[in-house]
Amino acid sequence: MRIGIGYDAHRFQPGRPLVLGGIVIPYKYGLSGHSDADVLIHSMIDAMLGAANMGDIGMRFPDTDQRYKGIDSKQLLKTAYQMIQKAGFCIINIDSVVIAEEPKLKDYISSMCEKIASVLMISKELISIKATTTEGMGFEGRKEGISAQSVCLLEN
Repeated sequence: MRIGIGYDAHRFQPGRPLVLGGIVIPYKYGLSGHSDADVLIHSMIDAMLGAANMGDIGMRFPDTDQRYKGIDSKQLLKTAYQMIQKAGFCIINIDSVVIAEEPKLKDYISSMCEKIASVLMISKELISIKATTTEGMGFEGRKEGISAQSVCLLEN
């Protein structure tokens, strides 16, 4: 068994959709990034790649590569998982937390779990997503952006 941790953060940007966990969340801002800036999926990818000792999202999908400009992060997640499977690993579970003062995410968590599980072709019960605030502290608390952290356990 191998464990990996992932972290990602993006600032808010007007005029973009807010994509978290592969779904669009109604909100006045989206997140700035080279891809769709889905911080939750990005943290999951880093956790998966880290557990498999296969680098990180920036190494595998660099923001200097125009192939990834505006890409749907679900495609990156699927590709990362295929690389991990090819190396002989399977997911035991992924546990994640999204840190955001706004928007409130509790009504979207189940849909996020379903979407991610469908991309990975695994049971929804293997994906745990939580949301929290920083009670006004830090960049998330000042409503400047959103971050996410994930842990992934793999079995070889």
